[in-house]
Amino acid sequence: MNHPQRLPSFLLGLLLATSIGATLRAQTPASSQNPPAPAPASPAPQKPVQPGELPIDKRIFGVLSNYRTANESATYSPISSRRKLWIATKDSTDGPIFLNALVLASIAQGDGSHPAFGQGTIGFGHRYLTGLGDQVIGNYLTEGIFPVLLHEDPRYFRRGHGLKWGRTWYAASRIFVTKNDSGRTMFNFSEFLGNATAAGIGNAYYPGERTLFDNVQRFWTQLATDSISQILKEFWPDIKRHYREKHQRQSAP
Repeated sequence: MNHPQRLPSFLLGLLLATSIGATLRAQTPASSQNPPAPAPASPAPQKPVQPGELPIDKRIFGVLSNYRTANESATYSPISSRRKLWIATKDSTDGPIFLNALVLASIAQGDGSHPAFGQGTIGFGHRYLTGLGDQVIGNYLTEGIFPVLLHEDPRYFRRGHGLKWGRTWYAASRIFVTKNDSGRTMFNFSEFLGNATAAGIGNAYYPGERTLFDNVQRFWTQLATDSISQILKEFWPDIKRHYREKHQRQSAP
């Protein structure tokens, strides 16, 4: 969960996410046959590999952290409170979060966001630290603290099959829906309460941006960013497979 500081940064992410549908092709998993080997007279049929059961990468595009994605098709197994806090810690301390904060601070510096910080090195430093703080606080609240307190599962359960627009809606809507520790589907209180709390905490380090509008803007921007992040989590294995197969076809004699 990486939170931008203002809506212009979010719109850049939205443009990236909506371009995913144009880059994907029909997603039919290639079947793989094992070489002939001695077998019983009546071998048991082999279970087909489901798209949703593709291995989960820890990086999206080799950069973005992806520690809280699981396959929807797998048998549900709850995770411990310790594991929830581990996920929040990994997302908050992994290298790309610092790069992301650097990029967002550069964008904010360029468009004059948070004018109370001023310009120059000091202004950039303030934007960098507050952007990093937004991400760390948001991650711990929505992925660790509230899921532990409310017995909710912070993971994104990737569908991995079906029509692209149906999968896009499924991924985007997971900010509203999650599982509890019993595997039952329920409203995602951790997402909403965590981001609302993070937006309120932002009043402590965003001088001049403490009105109700400022808080609502931070809150909805965080929700929208998490929704886009889950769309990327949903389609990243398909994008990776598409370009790997394209490279293999180009490399074939």
